[in-house]
Amino acid sequence: MTTPTGPSVAVDGSPIALYTPEYAADPHGTYREMRRRFGSFVPVELAPGVPATLVIGYHEAVRILNDPEHFPADPRVWQEKIPDSCPVKPLMMWYPGPLRNAGAAHARYRQVNVAAIDGVNLYGRHAAVERMAIPLINAFCEVGEADLLSQYAFPLVFAGLNDMLGCPPELGLRVAAGMAHLFNSVDDNAGLGMAMLSEALLELIARKRAEPGDDIVTRMVQHPADLNEEETLANIISLYGAALEPQQNLIVNTLLLILTDDRFAGDVLGGSQSTRDALDEVLFTDPPVANFATTYPRQPILIDGTWLPAHQPVLIGLSACNNDPAIAGSFLGNRSHLAWSIGPHACPATRLASLIAEDAIDQLLDALPEMRLAVPAEELTWRPGPFHRALAALPVVFPKSRPLNVYRLDHLRRLRRPA
Repeated sequence: MTTPTGPSVAVDGSPIALYTPEYAADPHGTYREMRRRFGSFVPVELAPGVPATLVIGYHEAVRILNDPEHFPADPRVWQEKIPDSCPVKPLMMWYPGPLRNAGAAHARYRQVNVAAIDGVNLYGRHAAVERMAIPLINAFCEVGEADLLSQYAFPLVFAGLNDMLGCPPELGLRVAAGMAHLFNSVDDNAGLGMAMLSEALLELIARKRAEPGDDIVTRMVQHPADLNEEETLANIISLYGAALEPQQNLIVNTLLLILTDDRFAGDVLGGSQSTRDALDEVLFTDPPVANFATTYPRQPILIDGTWLPAHQPVLIGLSACNNDPAIAGSFLGNRSHLAWSIGPHACPATRLASLIAEDAIDQLLDALPEMRLAVPAEELTWRPGPFHRALAALPVVFPKSRPLNVYRLDHLRRLRRPA
């Protein structure tokens, strides 16, 4: 039998582009069409001329995510054939961190990440989110309108992440600029973004070696695994990539659900249903990372009648798999989604990320309970890109109110949440 070595293309159509505005505007419609035409394994393009397979079947995804022997995460053979000008290459290429390795190397890097993250005081994060949220809300509460992405979610997540990593503001701004180029993978500035990011973080590592603190970067450089400079840099980049853009999108996508869905707009603001329920539904329906958990089979592999070529990306359609009709059911209280991935590469910071998102949303709803969208939901723009599910902006309006302090916020919180 002859096995394939080229792009995985089904007989009834060419690959589906995941980088277009059309896909970003209606991903769920695209997933339905994918299922109709291809089943669980879909030929896609991540950028022009960059083929991949997108897994949109829940059970098939679980099988792959739990099989690192046949589906390793190491992209080094693949990236040799990808030009540096490719917009997705910097975000997908190999580095010495847990996301791009398997076996003993993966275990070594992951233990450093887990130890560094587990050192974060979860209870202290509650106070930190409030401390950062109040000045942001005060900056627009007297105006009566705001973009919750640029004026609230991004600066809140950014400040919180820098705080946990021990990154000072001047370096943090450079980190943010680099990450923005990396995630905006439909332009040609991803390489510039990686260079900007690396330069800033190498400075941060040097500072933490000279002046340790109670923060994630210090715990990394002091870990017994004894990471070198390149390894430490790669692991910090991995944390920024996993937290900055996805976390802000989780907050914004959940706020959009709360503001547009009567089940949540009424119940959450009225106090009978929790923000956590809204977060769970978003993690099913519109997770902030729609397609990722990329692997690269070492050899052509046949799975459920479909050949997956060797060394070609196999992405898990996290959003599509969550909405697979094979597992259709209620989202309420259901956390069996794949938004955090599963298996050896599952996110090690799920509790921390959930806590921050929930607190950020509650702070805003407590302060501005009469908030509503400034434009019809169908006029909102979703940013194109093969990996994220991200709004370009979330404009809202609300009655103007005087600035908050902790005591006034506590009073508003009691009014919104009856005992």
